[in-house]
Amino acid sequence: MIQSVLTTLFQVIVPLSIPVIVGALLAKYKNLETKPLLTLYLYYLSPAIIYQTLTTAEISFSEVYTTFGVSIVNLIMLWAVANLIGRLLKLSASETAGLTLVSTFTNSVNYGLPLVLLAFGKLGLDKASVYVIAQMIIVNTIGIYFAARSQFSIKQAIRSVFSLPAIYAAIAAVIVRSLDIHFPAGVQKGIAMIAEAYSPVVLAILGAQMASVKKTVFDPGVQKAFWAGMTVRLILSPLIACLVLTMLHVQGMLFSVLLILASMPAAVNAGILAERFQAAPQVVTKCILWTTLASFIVLPLLIVIVK
Repeated sequence: MIQSVLTTLFQVIVPLSIPVIVGALLAKYKNLETKPLLTLYLYYLSPAIIYQTLTTAEISFSEVYTTFGVSIVNLIMLWAVANLIGRLLKLSASETAGLTLVSTFTNSVNYGLPLVLLAFGKLGLDKASVYVIAQMIIVNTIGIYFAARSQFSIKQAIRSVFSLPAIYAAIAAVIVRSLDIHFPAGVQKGIAMIAEAYSPVVLAILGAQMASVKKTVFDPGVQKAFWAGMTVRLILSPLIACLVLTMLHVQGMLFSVLLILASMPAAVNAGILAERFQAAPQVVTKCILWTTLASFIVLPLLIVIVK
């Protein structure tokens, strides 16, 4: 068991950690700005890898339906658990909203896709790409609504989804596959080249974002919210995901990939939304940093177990 974990650590986590460390060092010593890189990721790299993966993916329609079902049920259960813990710990409304963001927003894109590619290969990435699209749609509508119901309308939900370029890339990929359209080899190769640049760039962005998280000292009351977020994201979320996958009779490679993606650390976007909706931003940003660091130990264990 220990040998398997160490092997996974060196084969999967170490390669991922190199661009993350480089990004953190550049942010600290060269003042690397992530805003232009995020634009590059959002409008260039993300649509390319989604389109490239979906047009070449070996995945059935039943797996697509199952993936969307898992995403919705898992999100609802995490929201329910976060609110229950908030009541039991007597957290404030803003702290409970922050706990909801940490619980439901996972770093399945920047961190999850490269991890799945290294751990499960191209077949795993095929299945992961559908989950990522499902998460983009569901989290940017239902997820934000759960976190900020008083400030979020249905119109804003629809607008937020269709402001994501990756959604249009996914729609284009579905049309191309459905109509059996074939582009010239040069065009396909160009898109593939952009997609190959995805992993090192987004991991460097993740490192830079982690380095920019400010150190904060919490009072004892706020510490409860922080440790609740750590517990939900690192311990309860894998257990809940396993329960949901078992309930929906998901098996094989799809089970393994969805369990790992559902167990990813808290997403950086959760911090952005916490600032926007005043959902305990200090708690959320600290959870993002420490769940990401802890994931370098937790995820190899999970990968060994599901394999």
